[in-house]
Amino acid sequence: MSKTTLKNTLGWGLLLWFIGYALGIVLFMVAPPSLIGWILTPIGTVITLWVLFKKIRPASMQQALVLSVSWTAIAVVCDYLFLVMLLKPADGYYKLDVYLYYALTFLLPLIVGVINERRKAR
Repeated sequence: MSKTTLKNTLGWGLLLWFIGYALGIVLFMVAPPSLIGWILTPIGTVITLWVLFKKIRPASMQQALVLSVSWTAIAVVCDYLFLVMLLKPADGYYKLDVYLYYALTFLLPLIVGVINERRKAR
C-alpha cells in the first residue's frame, strides 16, 4: 500500500470521523441528542465532498471503492468503540440518521469517482 493510499484511506477516514465526533460533542451541549445526527449530516457531507474533490480526487473507481469501504469501516468501528461502548447512549445509537451517515460515507466516494471518470472521458 502506497503512502498516498494510506493517507487517503486511514488519514482522511480517521480525520473525517473525528471531525464529526468533535462536532457531535459540541452540539451535545446546545442541541437535543435526537437532532445531532440530522444537524451533522449536511455539515459532514459538505466537508467530505470538499475532501474528495479538492484533496483526494479519486482517479479511478477502484480508488473510490477502496475509500468507500475503508471510510465506512472506520466509521462503524470508531462509532461502536467511542460512542456505543464508551458513552452508552441511553436511547441507543443506531437510528435512521446513523444509517444515512453510513450510506453517505460509502456512496460519496463512489459518486465522486463516477464524476471524475466522466470528466476524464471528455
